Amino acid sequence: MGAQRIALDLAVSTFGQLEKYVPANDNHQGGRYIGLARREESQPVTRDVPDQEARQGDWMQTYTGRQFWPLDPRSEEVVIDDIAHSLSLQCRYAGHCRRFYSVAEHSVLLARWLRGKYGAMTALYGLLHDASEAYLVDVPRPVKPSLTGYKEVEAKVQAAVFQRFGLPADLPDTVHDADNRIIGDELVNLQPMEWHARHSDKLGVPIMLWSPAEAEEEFMWTFRALMDQTADVRGGKAGGKAA
Repeated sequence: MGAQRIALDLAVSTFGQLEKYVPANDNHQGGRYIGLARREESQPVTRDVPDQEARQGDWMQTYTGRQFWPLDPRSEEVVIDDIAHSLSLQCRYAGHCRRFYSVAEHSVLLARWLRGKYGAMTALYGLLHDASEAYLVDVPRPVKPSLTGYKEVEAKVQAAVFQRFGLPADLPDTVHDADNRIIGDELVNLQPMEWHARHSDKLGVPIMLWSPAEAEEEFMWTFRALMDQTADVRGGKAGGKAA
């Protein structure tokens, strides 16, 4: 409860009093599924693609029961619920942490720090900077250069995410810099090694070690606040529900 209380205080001090997260799933209303209703839990929930609509590669089923083509991403098929849920279940550093620490928490902590320094628009970029990992998983940095074509695939998915939520495609340099600096804060959750000395320029954010459920809720809560705060800059583009 202590960690939850601190997290709540951090969120309120950053964004003010916010409404608690309400699921932004256009297949969910009042506690029941609509549109793609499940007759039985064992039955898959998918959308059939017309034969004439050829897509590159194959599709994967997302958390909300949708189809997503990682090699042929489209912004209208990006759903924030899928992103928040997936990232909340993925551990940073390929799981080589002392305790579970999710990509979702990493994204939230980064976004809240950026909000205080550079404003809501930069913070929204920070929150979504790893959103492609919801569809491609969090590949360790040393592995990425050896995966032929991975960077291109990652860039296409990330561009679709940014387009979905009304953001220009280029990630600000301030987000890149903060993403590297937060490693210094995260080292507290790793076994000590000599390379840690290279990351002395920390952001100074506390690592909360939220559970997946806490991380997902904090991610959605932060997303809603930042979307509201940047609506005018983004041209009022809505987010959350799939088209």
